[in-house]
Amino acid sequence: MPILHYANRLAYPDAYMEKYRMNAFQNGTRGARLLLGLLMTFSAGAASAQTYQLPPTGDDLVGQVKVVKARHRDTLSDIARMFHLGYEEIVRANPRVDPWLPGAGTRVILPTQHILPDAPREGLVLNLPEMRLYYFPKPSRGKPPTVVTFPVSIGRMDWATPLGLTRVTAKITNPAWYPPASIRAEHEQEGRSLPLEVPAGPDNPLGQYALQLGRPGYLIHGTDRPYGVGMRVTHGCIRLYPEDIQRLFDEVPVGTPVRIVNQPYKTGWHGGVLYFEAQSPLEENLAEATSDLTPAVRAIVNATRQRPARVDWNRVTRAAIELRGIPIMVSE
Repeated sequence: MPILHYANRLAYPDAYMEKYRMNAFQNGTRGARLLLGLLMTFSAGAASAQTYQLPPTGDDLVGQVKVVKARHRDTLSDIARMFHLGYEEIVRANPRVDPWLPGAGTRVILPTQHILPDAPREGLVLNLPEMRLYYFPKPSRGKPPTVVTFPVSIGRMDWATPLGLTRVTAKITNPAWYPPASIRAEHEQEGRSLPLEVPAGPDNPLGQYALQLGRPGYLIHGTDRPYGVGMRVTHGCIRLYPEDIQRLFDEVPVGTPVRIVNQPYKTGWHGGVLYFEAQSPLEENLAEATSDLTPAVRAIVNATRQRPARVDWNRVTRAAIELRGIPIMVSE
């Protein structure tokens, strides 16, 4: 299970962690499981989120692509969480690596470079195909503006996360979950049942923190299943790693605008060079997007309308086909 591998990636000595791992999963004691969770959460929180100085107007690239070597116990899920990446984005960036058995010494590409979405640089911006949330905090006096970015899970095709502009309307600690009738009915069809209320606690799917949005029924929240972050697995809400939602909860004030966009093909400039980043389009848009490369071409044309550049169309085509989610230079 990913939780086991992730626990062994942390700063505690292997023998020390192994003792509690064996207690938790061989003996099945609740206390040992809770202790392992506490150890995991403490160490996970020690890693800082992807925070970058905001580039000036006209420059759209943040971060750098990095490479790490897997240990023999790692999965791509483990490595993703350690570097604040989602499952699908790390898998797309490493198409030739086995997600569950990368192997000791395997080079793993970390897609930790991003073109900022085409949206105002304020509040929260969620790009659905990217499954990534961007937070633009108001800068402190005398300090440069920054952007903080987090991987998220979004709604499945039949429970899509809605597009458009909304706001954070409330902040809730230890939220209870009241599954709507539609979700309870779905579980009944699968032979399971849900109570009318799931109280706060370690088994609550909302985690410990939630930001309520202006759209009724939609939240930005944590999770009791962190291995699902970076996938389309929710009923429309936006789900973060526990350590990420805690930071967001602490920093984001009520009233913060939240923009949800659908931008599978992003373009941006850096140092006078045009970059292009292609994500897999949402499933409901996939047939249209892959029938030809028109959406990708349109993105490049729009980027060069006011700022002409000599475009390497071979690179654009390759990126639009491979969909690795890594920005590449496409102009000279």
